[in-house]
Amino acid sequence: MEIIQHNTEKAGNFKALSDGKTAGLMTYTWAGKDKFIIDHTEVNDEFKGTGVGKKLVMEAVAFARKNHLKILPLCPFAKSFFDKTPEIQDIQF
Repeated sequence: MEIIQHNTEKAGNFKALSDGKTAGLMTYTWAGKDKFIIDHTEVNDEFKGTGVGKKLVMEAVAFARKNHLKILPLCPFAKSFFDKTPEIQDIQF
């Protein structure tokens, strides 16, 4: 599975691709220069239950750590994942 990031000054997304098919998409909005809000995560039906959502969140976490950013997970899926995963809570605001 490949995850591609698209980023602009105001927003961006992480898209999961599997054999050329879109498996899932997570969108975010910038909330200043040093933090972003995960506002939506969706996984296409044929990929549900395969960990695509978790991979998208972890890609956002890796991006945040690499760039010294913080994340506010407002999307219910991302919020739940952060709540259940103590090792990524250091970048949550």
